[in-house]
Amino acid sequence: MLPTSLTCLHRAPRIDAQLWIILWGLLLLGAGLSCSRPASALDLDAGDYVPAAAGTTLGLLYLQQAERDHLYRDGHRVAGSPGLDSQIGILRLVHYADLGGYRVAPQILLPFGRLDGRHDGNALGDSSGLADPILAMPVWLLNQPERRRFFAITPYLFIPAGRYDHDQPLNLGENRWKLTLQAGYVTGIGEKLALDLAADVTFYEDNDSYGSQKWHHEQKPSYQYQGFLRYPLGDTLDLRAGLSWQHGGENCLESSWLNDSQRTGKWSAGFAWFFRPGSQLAATVGRDLTVDNGFREESRINLRLLQVF
Repeated sequence: MLPTSLTCLHRAPRIDAQLWIILWGLLLLGAGLSCSRPASALDLDAGDYVPAAAGTTLGLLYLQQAERDHLYRDGHRVAGSPGLDSQIGILRLVHYADLGGYRVAPQILLPFGRLDGRHDGNALGDSSGLADPILAMPVWLLNQPERRRFFAITPYLFIPAGRYDHDQPLNLGENRWKLTLQAGYVTGIGEKLALDLAADVTFYEDNDSYGSQKWHHEQKPSYQYQGFLRYPLGDTLDLRAGLSWQHGGENCLESSWLNDSQRTGKWSAGFAWFFRPGSQLAATVGRDLTVDNGFREESRINLRLLQVF
Protein backbone atom coordinates (compact mmCIF):
# COMPACT_ATOMS: atom_id res chain seq x y z
CA MET A 1 0.00 0.00 0.00
CA LEU A 2 1.11 3.60 -0.53
CA PRO A 3 1.27 5.15 2.98
CA THR A 4 4.60 4.43 4.64
CA SER A 5 4.91 2.43 7.83
CA LEU A 6 6.26 4.63 10.62
CA THR A 7 7.84 1.94 12.81
CA CYS A 8 11.25 0.29 12.62
CA LEU A 9 12.20 -2.53 14.93
CA HIS A 10 15.51 -3.97 13.72
CA ARG A 11 19.08 -2.89 14.28
CA ALA A 12 20.82 -0.36 12.01
CA PRO A 13 23.26 -1.46 9.30
CA ARG A 14 26.98 -0.83 9.63
CA ILE A 15 28.05 1.69 7.01
CA ASP A 16 31.33 3.64 6.86
CA ALA A 17 31.09 7.42 7.38
CA GLN A 18 31.76 8.58 3.81
CA LEU A 19 29.30 6.11 2.29
CA TRP A 20 26.72 7.04 4.93
CA ILE A 21 26.99 10.75 3.94
CA ILE A 22 26.47 9.90 0.28
CA LEU A 23 23.54 7.54 0.94
CA TRP A 24 21.95 10.05 3.28
CA GLY A 25 22.25 12.80 0.67
CA LEU A 26 20.80 10.63 -2.05
CA LEU A 27 17.83 9.70 0.10
CA LEU A 28 17.11 13.38 0.61
CA LEU A 29 17.68 14.05 -3.06
CA GLY A 30 14.92 11.57 -3.87
CA ALA A 31 12.54 13.84 -2.00
CA GLY A 32 13.92 17.09 -3.31
CA LEU A 33 13.86 16.14 -6.99
CA SER A 34 10.44 14.59 -7.16
CA CYS A 35 8.95 17.22 -9.35
CA SER A 36 12.06 18.16 -11.13
CA ARG A 37 12.64 14.48 -11.88
CA PRO A 38 10.00 15.45 -11.59
CA ALA A 39 10.25 16.54 -8.09
CA SER A 40 8.71 14.72 -3.44
CA ALA A 41 7.13 17.96 -3.46
CA LEU A 42 5.42 18.97 -6.68
CA ASP A 43 6.62 22.38 -7.77
CA LEU A 44 3.95 24.39 -9.58
CA ASP A 45 4.02 27.15 -12.15
CA ALA A 46 1.94 30.18 -11.30
CA GLY A 47 -1.46 29.87 -12.97
CA ASP A 48 -1.50 26.05 -13.06
CA TYR A 49 -4.77 25.99 -11.14
CA VAL A 50 -6.60 28.27 -13.58
CA PRO A 51 -8.49 25.76 -15.77
CA ALA A 52 -8.84 25.99 -19.53
CA ALA A 53 -12.17 25.55 -21.28
CA ALA A 54 -13.61 22.04 -21.56
CA GLY A 55 -12.37 20.35 -24.71
CA THR A 56 -8.95 22.05 -24.59
CA THR A 57 -5.82 19.92 -24.90
CA LEU A 58 -2.38 21.15 -23.83
CA GLY A 59 1.02 19.79 -24.75
CA LEU A 60 3.89 20.95 -22.54
CA LEU A 61 7.66 20.51 -22.46
CA TYR A 62 9.57 21.39 -19.28
CA LEU A 63 13.35 21.83 -19.18
CA GLN A 64 15.33 22.41 -16.00
CA GLN A 65 18.97 22.91 -15.11
CA ALA A 66 19.94 22.86 -11.42
CA GLU A 67 23.29 22.98 -9.61
CA ARG A 68 23.89 21.74 -6.05
CA ASP A 69 27.31 22.33 -4.54
CA HIS A 70 27.12 20.81 -1.07
CA LEU A 71 25.18 18.66 1.37
CA TYR A 72 23.77 20.19 4.55
CA ARG A 73 23.06 18.51 7.88
CA ASP A 74 21.06 20.32 10.57
CA GLY A 75 21.56 23.57 8.65
CA HIS A 76 25.36 23.21 8.41
CA ARG A 77 27.42 22.35 5.36
CA VAL A 78 28.96 18.87 5.46
CA ALA A 79 32.71 19.16 4.90
CA GLY A 80 33.94 17.24 1.89
CA SER A 81 30.42 16.47 0.67
CA PRO A 82 29.74 15.92 -3.02
CA GLY A 83 27.78 18.15 -5.36
CA LEU A 84 25.16 17.25 -7.92
CA ASP A 85 23.94 18.76 -11.19
CA SER A 86 20.71 17.80 -12.91
CA GLN A 87 19.28 18.35 -16.37
CA ILE A 88 15.64 17.32 -16.35
CA GLY A 89 12.91 17.33 -18.97
CA ILE A 90 9.20 16.50 -18.70
CA LEU A 91 6.70 15.83 -21.46
CA ARG A 92 3.14 16.51 -20.28
CA LEU A 93 -0.22 16.00 -21.99
CA VAL A 94 -3.36 17.53 -20.44
CA HIS A 95 -7.00 17.40 -21.56
CA TYR A 96 -9.77 19.48 -19.94
CA ALA A 97 -13.31 18.12 -19.74
CA ASP A 98 -16.49 18.38 -17.66
CA LEU A 99 -17.44 15.36 -15.57
CA GLY A 100 -20.47 15.28 -13.29
CA GLY A 101 -20.69 19.05 -13.29
CA TYR A 102 -17.00 19.57 -12.40
CA ARG A 103 -14.07 20.63 -14.57
CA VAL A 104 -11.38 17.92 -14.65
CA ALA A 105 -8.04 17.60 -16.43
CA PRO A 106 -6.68 14.03 -16.79
CA GLN A 107 -3.00 14.09 -17.69
CA ILE A 108 0.20 12.13 -17.98
CA LEU A 109 3.74 13.32 -17.27
CA LEU A 110 6.83 11.57 -18.69
CA PRO A 111 10.05 12.80 -17.03
CA PHE A 112 13.56 12.13 -18.34
CA GLY A 113 17.00 13.58 -17.91
CA ARG A 114 20.47 13.26 -16.44
CA LEU A 115 22.08 13.44 -12.98
CA ASP A 116 25.80 14.19 -12.59
CA GLY A 117 27.79 13.94 -9.37
CA ARG A 118 30.73 16.31 -8.88
CA HIS A 119 33.42 17.12 -6.32
CA ASP A 120 33.12 13.48 -5.25
CA GLY A 121 36.00 11.59 -6.88
CA ASN A 122 33.43 9.92 -9.14
CA ALA A 123 31.73 8.30 -6.12
CA LEU A 124 28.28 9.27 -7.38
CA GLY A 125 28.94 8.94 -11.09
CA ASP A 126 26.02 9.83 -13.35
CA SER A 127 22.70 8.51 -14.55
CA SER A 128 20.48 9.28 -17.51
CA GLY A 129 17.25 8.00 -19.01
CA LEU A 130 13.58 7.91 -18.11
CA ALA A 131 12.25 8.69 -14.63
CA ASP A 132 9.00 7.44 -13.09
CA PRO A 133 5.91 8.46 -15.13
CA ILE A 134 3.07 10.27 -13.35
CA LEU A 135 -0.70 10.10 -13.75
CA ALA A 136 -2.80 12.99 -12.42
CA MET A 137 -6.28 14.47 -12.60
CA PRO A 138 -7.21 17.75 -10.90
CA VAL A 139 -10.88 18.25 -10.05
CA TRP A 140 -12.09 21.83 -9.72
CA LEU A 141 -14.55 22.15 -6.85
CA LEU A 142 -14.64 25.93 -7.36
CA ASN A 143 -14.54 27.38 -10.87
CA GLN A 144 -15.60 31.04 -10.99
CA PRO A 145 -13.72 32.78 -13.82
CA GLU A 146 -15.98 35.82 -13.56
CA ARG A 147 -14.73 36.32 -9.97
CA ARG A 148 -11.22 35.01 -10.69
CA ARG A 149 -11.57 32.31 -8.05
CA PHE A 150 -10.59 28.65 -8.48
CA PHE A 151 -10.02 25.71 -6.15
CA ALA A 152 -9.03 22.17 -7.11
CA ILE A 153 -7.70 18.96 -5.60
CA THR A 154 -5.24 16.82 -7.53
CA PRO A 155 -4.01 13.25 -6.92
CA TYR A 156 -0.64 12.43 -8.53
CA LEU A 157 0.37 8.78 -8.83
CA PHE A 158 4.07 8.05 -9.46
CA ILE A 159 4.52 4.71 -11.25
CA PRO A 160 7.85 2.91 -10.57
CA ALA A 161 8.70 2.34 -14.23
CA GLY A 162 11.73 4.64 -14.54
CA ARG A 163 15.34 3.56 -14.83
CA TYR A 164 16.57 2.05 -11.56
CA ASP A 165 19.71 0.05 -10.76
CA HIS A 166 20.31 -0.67 -7.08
CA ASP A 167 24.07 -0.98 -7.81
CA GLN A 168 24.22 2.64 -9.00
CA PRO A 169 24.34 5.56 -6.51
CA LEU A 170 22.28 7.82 -8.80
CA ASN A 171 18.94 6.79 -10.27
CA LEU A 172 16.20 8.68 -12.07
CA GLY A 173 13.62 6.11 -11.05
CA GLU A 174 12.85 5.39 -7.38
CA ASN A 175 11.67 1.75 -7.48
CA ARG A 176 8.61 2.59 -5.35
CA TRP A 177 5.10 3.90 -5.75
CA LYS A 178 4.33 7.41 -4.52
CA LEU A 179 1.05 9.27 -4.09
CA THR A 180 0.79 13.05 -3.79
CA LEU A 181 -2.44 14.84 -2.87
CA GLN A 182 -2.38 18.53 -3.68
CA ALA A 183 -4.88 21.36 -3.19
CA GLY A 184 -4.61 24.61 -5.13
CA TYR A 185 -6.45 27.92 -4.78
CA VAL A 186 -6.34 30.98 -7.03
CA THR A 187 -7.92 34.37 -6.37
CA GLY A 188 -7.70 37.81 -7.89
CA ILE A 189 -6.42 40.75 -5.85
CA GLY A 190 -7.63 44.08 -7.13
CA GLU A 191 -8.02 44.49 -10.87
CA LYS A 192 -4.84 42.77 -12.06
CA LEU A 193 -2.86 40.95 -9.39
CA ALA A 194 -3.49 37.24 -8.81
CA LEU A 195 -2.52 35.06 -5.85
CA ASP A 196 -1.86 31.32 -6.23
CA LEU A 197 -1.65 29.08 -3.15
CA ALA A 198 -1.03 25.33 -2.98
CA ALA A 199 -0.31 22.66 -0.38
CA ASP A 200 0.45 18.97 -0.82
CA VAL A 201 1.37 15.81 1.04
CA THR A 202 3.30 12.87 -0.45
CA PHE A 203 3.10 9.26 0.74
CA TYR A 204 5.86 6.77 -0.08
CA GLU A 205 5.81 3.02 -0.56
CA ASP A 206 8.81 1.10 0.81
CA ASN A 207 11.77 0.26 -1.42
CA ASP A 208 13.18 -3.20 -0.63
CA SER A 209 16.11 -2.87 -3.03
CA TYR A 210 17.95 0.29 -2.04
CA GLY A 211 21.70 0.37 -2.64
CA SER A 212 24.11 -2.40 -3.55
CA GLN A 213 23.15 -4.33 -0.39
CA LYS A 214 19.44 -4.11 -1.27
CA TRP A 215 18.57 -2.40 2.00
CA HIS A 216 15.00 -1.75 3.09
CA HIS A 217 14.10 1.94 2.74
CA GLU A 218 11.06 3.61 4.30
CA GLN A 219 10.06 7.27 4.33
CA LYS A 220 7.55 9.30 6.30
CA PRO A 221 5.16 11.64 4.43
CA SER A 222 6.53 14.98 3.25
CA TYR A 223 4.69 18.29 2.87
CA GLN A 224 5.05 21.38 0.72
CA TYR A 225 3.40 24.82 0.68
CA GLN A 226 3.68 27.21 -2.25
CA GLY A 227 2.56 30.74 -3.00
CA PHE A 228 2.85 32.92 -6.10
CA LEU A 229 1.94 36.43 -7.19
CA ARG A 230 1.22 37.13 -10.87
CA TYR A 231 1.00 40.58 -12.46
CA PRO A 232 -0.04 40.97 -16.13
CA LEU A 233 1.81 43.55 -18.24
CA GLY A 234 -0.65 43.01 -21.07
CA ASP A 235 -2.81 40.34 -22.65
CA THR A 236 0.15 38.12 -23.56
CA LEU A 237 2.80 38.74 -20.86
CA ASP A 238 2.88 38.43 -17.08
CA LEU A 239 5.50 38.57 -14.33
CA ARG A 240 5.46 36.09 -11.46
CA ALA A 241 7.33 35.45 -8.22
CA GLY A 242 6.93 32.71 -5.63
CA LEU A 243 8.05 31.17 -2.36
CA SER A 244 7.81 27.57 -1.19
CA TRP A 245 8.50 25.62 1.97
CA GLN A 246 9.00 21.87 2.29
CA HIS A 247 9.30 19.74 5.41
CA GLY A 248 9.01 16.14 6.60
CA GLY A 249 10.02 13.04 4.69
CA GLU A 250 12.32 11.49 7.31
CA ASN A 251 14.07 8.41 5.91
CA CYS A 252 14.53 4.99 7.49
CA LEU A 253 17.32 2.77 6.14
CA GLU A 254 17.45 -0.84 7.33
CA SER A 255 15.18 0.05 10.25
CA SER A 256 17.28 3.00 11.45
CA TRP A 257 15.59 6.40 11.32
CA LEU A 258 18.07 9.00 10.04
CA ASN A 259 16.65 12.13 11.73
CA ASP A 260 16.89 13.87 8.35
CA SER A 261 13.49 15.55 7.95
CA GLN A 262 13.64 18.21 5.29
CA ARG A 263 13.11 21.86 6.05
CA THR A 264 13.77 23.71 2.82
CA GLY A 265 12.70 27.16 1.64
CA LYS A 266 13.23 28.56 -1.84
CA TRP A 267 12.26 31.45 -4.08
CA SER A 268 11.59 31.78 -7.81
CA ALA A 269 10.83 34.61 -10.22
CA GLY A 270 10.14 34.85 -13.92
CA PHE A 271 7.61 35.50 -16.67
CA ALA A 272 5.14 33.83 -19.02
CA TRP A 273 4.68 35.08 -22.58
CA PHE A 274 2.23 34.04 -25.31
CA PHE A 275 4.56 34.72 -28.25
CA ARG A 276 1.83 33.67 -30.65
CA PRO A 277 -1.81 32.60 -30.19
CA GLY A 278 -1.89 29.26 -28.41
CA SER A 279 1.89 29.11 -27.81
CA GLN A 280 3.47 30.19 -24.53
CA LEU A 281 6.99 30.36 -23.14
CA ALA A 282 7.45 30.52 -19.36
CA ALA A 283 10.85 30.97 -17.70
CA THR A 284 11.85 31.20 -14.04
CA VAL A 285 15.06 31.34 -12.07
CA GLY A 286 15.45 30.49 -8.40
CA ARG A 287 17.52 28.98 -5.62
CA ASP A 288 17.20 27.61 -2.11
CA LEU A 289 16.98 30.16 0.67
CA THR A 290 17.61 27.68 3.46
CA VAL A 291 18.27 23.94 3.75
CA ASP A 292 18.46 22.00 6.99
CA ASN A 293 19.12 18.57 5.51
CA GLY A 294 20.10 17.57 1.99
CA PHE A 295 21.60 19.11 -1.12
CA ARG A 296 21.30 22.88 -1.43
CA GLU A 297 20.38 24.29 -4.83
CA GLU A 298 22.72 27.13 -5.72
CA SER A 299 20.83 27.91 -8.91
CA ARG A 300 17.91 26.66 -10.95
CA ILE A 301 16.61 27.64 -14.38
CA ASN A 302 13.20 26.38 -15.55
CA LEU A 303 11.80 26.71 -19.05
CA ARG A 304 8.31 25.63 -20.11
CA LEU A 305 6.87 25.52 -23.62
CA LEU A 306 3.08 25.20 -23.81
CA GLN A 307 0.98 24.56 -26.90
CA VAL A 308 -2.83 24.74 -26.97
CA PHE A 309 -4.58 22.28 -29.29
